Amino acid sequence: DRIPVKPLPAGTSHRGKADVIVLMSESFWDPTRLPNVKLSPDPMPTIREMQSGNVFSPEFGGMTANVEFEALTGFSNAFLPYGSIPYQQYIRNPIPSLATFFRGEGYVSRAIHPFQSWFWNRTAVYKAFGFDMFKSEENMPPMQKRGIFASDESLTNEIIRQADAMDDPFFFFAVTLQGHGPYEANRYAKNTIKIEGDLPEADRQVLATYAQGIKEADDSLKKLMDWAKKRDRETVIVLFGDHLPPLNTVYTSTGFMKGVTAERKGSKDQMKAQHETPLVVWSNKTGPKKNVGTISPAFLSYQILKQSGYEHPYYTGFLGKVYDQYRVVDRYMLIRKNGKEVAEWSRQPKVPALLRDYRFLQHDMMFGDRFSTDRFFKSHADLFASAAETH
Repeated sequence: DRIPVKPLPAGTSHRGKADVIVLMSESFWDPTRLPNVKLSPDPMPTIREMQSGNVFSPEFGGMTANVEFEALTGFSNAFLPYGSIPYQQYIRNPIPSLATFFRGEGYVSRAIHPFQSWFWNRTAVYKAFGFDMFKSEENMPPMQKRGIFASDESLTNEIIRQADAMDDPFFFFAVTLQGHGPYEANRYAKNTIKIEGDLPEADRQVLATYAQGIKEADDSLKKLMDWAKKRDRETVIVLFGDHLPPLNTVYTSTGFMKGVTAERKGSKDQMKAQHETPLVVWSNKTGPKKNVGTISPAFLSYQILKQSGYEHPYYTGFLGKVYDQYRVVDRYMLIRKNGKEVAEWSRQPKVPALLRDYRFLQHDMMFGDRFSTDRFFKSHADLFASAAETH
């Protein structure tokens, strides 16, 4: 059922095409944001130095697939019914994504996740998104575990192994697993991050386990960057956390939140504190992109293509116009380019015209007759046709 990779035009060299690796890091967050505790040494020195901005996650403590949906498609959960899980409910046919874009440019587009392929319906979804291969727990070499989950280091080694075997330019989308909760006290043989502060012992142990995972995720990113620095071809690496971790009473014990789950309605500062995860956009040729600010996952595709030197009618064109006005498009809040928020925007009598068009375009491509294909996704159309034949 694999869809053939579109060949490069005659005379086109691979040399000018950047390889792209996107890492969605499970529950990756900056634990030094917790008040009334001190972590030493810093568990994420590489990411702190290289950080481009933050992702404003539409979720908290789980529902990874909804963040992944936005990151890969450039569409928004804000335009779907409350409680939606697109991967399980709506993705039934081919749909434009970063995978189809890169496939159309002659890339190998591969999804990598060291867990079972049925989870979140990923086998079917990745096929609909146009990935030519999904490397999952079932078809990858056994990986070292940290606790019960595949380690970030082992996944990084596998990404490097697969990348080194490539002749064609490639787009890899990898989802890590090590950072998944619960954060049991004895997951690691030794926790190397010291936790200082007045915490119940159970919460201290949970935070120590979580912080150790953050350190190892940071170490793994450094390893991937060190490998990329030795490559001749430009290599773009993007890392972001999908949501804050389910630390439960650690949040209340430290005074970070009043409850163990985030509020979905509140001030901009509250929402950013409870939904921001670190974002790194980096190239082995130009280093980190800085001052991205806080953005919705739906704008990641815009950042990725811009960093990789591409323009596209939807991902940099239309999404770029939305990004010029809004940095966050969330179900409950908009955050404008100037930092001002608009709460409960979707309940207002008149939705801004640009967001209305954004919603219409998304619904057309997901649920309608795809009238937008010729204007916004023409280069994807042949991949849609090929994929439809295999569905």
